[in-house]
Amino acid sequence: MAMDYGKCAKEIYDTLGGRSNLVSAAHCATRLRLVTVDNSKIDMKKLENIDGVKGVFSNNGQLQLIIGTGTVNKVYDEFLKVSGMTAATKEEVKAAAAAKQPVLKRMIKALGDVFVPILPAIVASGLMMGLVEALGKAIPSFAGSDWYGILDLMANTAFTFLPVLIAVSAARVFGGNIFLGAVIGMIMIHPNLLNAWSVGSMDAADIPVWRLFGFPIRQVGYQGHVIPVVIAVWLMCKIEKWLHKHVPEMIDLFVTPLCTVLITAFVTLGLIGPVFSTAETYVLDFAGWIITVGHGIGAMIMGALYPLTVVCGIHHMYNVIEAGMLSAVDGQNIWMPIASAANFAQGAACLAVGLKARKLKTKSVAIPSSLSAALGITEPAIFGVNLRFTKPLVCGMAGGAAGALLGSVFHIGATSYGVTGLPGFLITLDYTWQYAIVLAVSFAVSFALTWFLWKEEAEGNGADGETDGKAANNTAANDDAANNAAEDGMGAEHKEETSRPEREMEERALFAPLKGNVIKREAIPDATFASGVLGDGVGIEPETGEVWAPFDGVISSVTDTLHAVGISGPGGMEVLIHVGIDTVNMQGDGFELLVSEGETVKAGQKLIGFDMEKIKAAGYSTTTAVLLTNSDDYPDFQIVKSGKTDKMEKLIIVKA
Repeated sequence: MAMDYGKCAKEIYDTLGGRSNLVSAAHCATRLRLVTVDNSKIDMKKLENIDGVKGVFSNNGQLQLIIGTGTVNKVYDEFLKVSGMTAATKEEVKAAAAAKQPVLKRMIKALGDVFVPILPAIVASGLMMGLVEALGKAIPSFAGSDWYGILDLMANTAFTFLPVLIAVSAARVFGGNIFLGAVIGMIMIHPNLLNAWSVGSMDAADIPVWRLFGFPIRQVGYQGHVIPVVIAVWLMCKIEKWLHKHVPEMIDLFVTPLCTVLITAFVTLGLIGPVFSTAETYVLDFAGWIITVGHGIGAMIMGALYPLTVVCGIHHMYNVIEAGMLSAVDGQNIWMPIASAANFAQGAACLAVGLKARKLKTKSVAIPSSLSAALGITEPAIFGVNLRFTKPLVCGMAGGAAGALLGSVFHIGATSYGVTGLPGFLITLDYTWQYAIVLAVSFAVSFALTWFLWKEEAEGNGADGETDGKAANNTAANDDAANNAAEDGMGAEHKEETSRPEREMEERALFAPLKGNVIKREAIPDATFASGVLGDGVGIEPETGEVWAPFDGVISSVTDTLHAVGISGPGGMEVLIHVGIDTVNMQGDGFELLVSEGETVKAGQKLIGFDMEKIKAAGYSTTTAVLLTNSDDYPDFQIVKSGKTDKMEKLIIVKA
């Protein structure tokens, strides 16, 4: 039966509390994205039960209703009619949602947005430093060679010029000119200033100062500092935006950049730098104290709480602490063992679930997610398994606490940040056996507790039980249909004869729309896609930035952000191809959509071009979801390809 879009929109509108509780509305390829005045006034269960709504969740101040490709745009149009609202862009919705969040949460999110894009550079440098140092210790003659010198230079560059990296990223986040941001970062570490790392060994009286209008400005750089750079660039962006609004266009090109840099530089060197570098020192001292207090009790507490900060999305703020620790005289990152213990423990809990579970679906999610956590990427394990079943999360917290306590007792220090788990051995070379013990204890405690305390039958009802219930309902419905058909056929042999299909169901194929590595749907790093609520399918980690039509068909939907298409094909197949995770936030930048809604396409025809490096630079995954959104219509659904695939290799087959 066809969905009644108007009825769905009206029920959503009424359940949300009407116009007075709505701020803005937009949609993406699969979801209706809303910002409400007060989510607590909404009956979420009633909202989830509306026909056409496949799921509801709240994220970063947005209420997101999963409706599905090719359908969400129609429901959205009806929603605008019934609500009387005007269409909003996703950026406007995002801004409205952000404005509702508490100031502290917005600040933490901003720090995360600044640091996530530069993590690849930091991680690469940290690992390279570890390798170079390891070679130097293993081969003493290598330590004094020219090869060691040049590799060491390459390895520590990201840390030497860290303020410039931070400044560029911060300017992007705060909406300023990234090149002006780079200038501010370079001013703060200019070679004419005393290197911040050497000032600690000098007497205060020996530090030169400039005196401007009787106000002293110390001639000291900010190498390794984080907070002063972020604050300075935030101010720079505010000044730049104000000047753009008030300076006549005729002179804006040179007046605005000149005044922006001069004002920001003077305020930074004279006020922001001294004040916030002092504040940063206190923050770092407090962080060091809390994880060493009580012979490691503080570290144990943080090891337990760390996964909860991942759930809340505030764990990126630790990058600030770690970067500051590395900038200190001894350059030891003592926060890393806490994070590593917590992450490794969550992976162990996830692995216990995967090995103990009897349901293939749970195993197929848990085991790959545990391996990812062992390498330092814990989101799949936490969100896909541990948080869902609760007890594994708690058991993992216990393992993380035990490992973090040992890390503090052993005084383990890392030479980089952004790396945890097994790769962490490369940045903890002076503490190899101690670090191994930390990981082993974290793993053992978490795995053992999860193995003995978690029971699939008792805790699987939340997700797997719901799926089983739906399957039972479908079975009952099929039985009813069969009984009805039998009753209708009594005494009507000719009707029974003609109602039975004479031919076998025909096999239909969906071919790979990208070249790359095929992964299971459950391993897609997005909870909505991984859950299967939008249909079954796979993820593809692309090797090239091209999407091709997976069969002859018709484009059923496109997104205005150019990153996703829906396509209808043979046997009634409805397919969603969604390039990247959260790439809706890029607003089409880096994407080229080559087809339009309603267009007929041929198998192998290019649909989308995308810039993989630009997606990665923006901090998003390029993993592309390829989902058969009406997979429930095909009882004989089979994925026939995994691992490496070329474009247009057979990927999925159904019978219709």
